[in-house]
Amino acid sequence: MALDDPSPSKNETSARQTWMSLLAGARKERLDALFPRDRHPRFTYLRKPETGLVMLRGRQGGTGSPFNVGEATLTRCSIRLGDGTVGHAFVMGRSHEHAVSAAVCDALLQGPENAHLTEAVINPLARERAERERWIALKNAATKVDFFTMVRGDVD
Repeated sequence: MALDDPSPSKNETSARQTWMSLLAGARKERLDALFPRDRHPRFTYLRKPETGLVMLRGRQGGTGSPFNVGEATLTRCSIRLGDGTVGHAFVMGRSHEHAVSAAVCDALLQGPENAHLTEAVINPLARERAERERWIALKNAATKVDFFTMVRGDVD
């Protein structure tokens, strides 16, 4: 990649995908606790929060032909900070405030506040998600049944 090439590297893209996923998956109340609205800088809307439906697609067994599972409500928002940085958010549900907070946080994470916001917002959300996933895995493991035969044939 050339030095004047504005496209992000794979590491930057991967990091942004991760934090956008964490922001979108966070509960609105939790995001508000970690990143209160009074900490939001001034911004302008590129796209005010709007709610609509998206079609969810699935694959049987994870590899089969895709099929429409159903629709889900989604809210999206795009903002621009005073320095020109653009932030986007797509969150499940109808919370306009959640979409705005996630978009502002996305924009700030692209700039000099990255280290501070990563420590204050993203890391706690990542730890909480990992704990939820661990708890679900443990709960699922408790119900696992192994089907095997210990002895075949006649038993004397």
